Amino acid sequence: LTTDAPELDELCFLSAQSLPTLKVSNHFKVLKLLGEGSYGKVMLALHRKRGTPMALKFFPRKSTLLTSFLREYNLSLAYCTHPSLTRALGIFFSTPSYYVFAQQPCLYGDLYSVVVSEVGVNENCVQRVMSQLSGAVTHLHSLGFVHRDIKPENIFLCDSSCRWVKLGDFGLTRAVGTTVRGVWYESPFCTPEVEAAKKMEIEDIWITVQPSIDSWALGVLIYCLLTGCFPWEESTHDDPGYRKYKEWFDNEQKQRSNPPPSQFEGLSPLVMTLLKELLHPNPKHRASPEEILSYLGGPWLMETAREEQRREMEAEKEARKVRERGGVEEELLREGRGER
Repeated sequence: LTTDAPELDELCFLSAQSLPTLKVSNHFKVLKLLGEGSYGKVMLALHRKRGTPMALKFFPRKSTLLTSFLREYNLSLAYCTHPSLTRALGIFFSTPSYYVFAQQPCLYGDLYSVVVSEVGVNENCVQRVMSQLSGAVTHLHSLGFVHRDIKPENIFLCDSSCRWVKLGDFGLTRAVGTTVRGVWYESPFCTPEVEAAKKMEIEDIWITVQPSIDSWALGVLIYCLLTGCFPWEESTHDDPGYRKYKEWFDNEQKQRSNPPPSQFEGLSPLVMTLLKELLHPNPKHRASPEEILSYLGGPWLMETAREEQRREMEAEKEARKVRERGGVEEELLREGRGER
């Protein structure tokens, strides 16, 4: 892998010299909130002169280093050229309270909002999403960068049918080989590499950024989308779900016949093979995101699980319709009260 990190540093240095100060209302008509998180907030806005819709990402100056803001802006502007990566639009500025840059708007929320709890997402949709993310992450890796924060909340929808998604939020993205503090091991998406340091009770855990970090997160994401659950709470041997997976994985490596762990029931042998490649406990042997493409088109759910998911999705769809109508029909309420 080559890295464009030195060029990114140069872009950050140059843009720091030309950061303008603007009053938001003079240049943009802010329409609504699109999302918010620990980083700040994203607002849908119209450029007053051009009439162009865009998303304005606001970073509070009190809690954001200028270098961090410029790094995310320039990375998104110069390198996120894949259609499934959110891209900055060349507008960046500061206000007394915020650093702000404009990016492509994704108007239909994030992937988290469409995952039905304990049910998941339609199997065809899962494969379509993973195909796009495979390409997006492979593109980032080819430039020498690792996203490090792949999760449903950072995958944004460009249409209501989940046909086009974009991976965004590059605040944790770093160049391959960078050493970073490993503070995020209590997430299901975090790799198991930090457990050894955790066991030794090392206060500051440092890890080297490698593409295998993203491969692991993509494996967990596939499981989440297919089932609507997490396979474990954290990838350590203290976690019962991960411990069962690791025991199964070790037996598979020894070519022993053993059924998948209970949390993987309903998943097809095809997708279990893919997950085994992406969720390899040893990062040196973890599959690349590009290898996901080899598993598309075949069944990822067993027939019984697919039918059960279909029924539960239909039930959720009907329940959503009822909620949107404001609740159950008055006639049914009367019947429930015994009134005819």
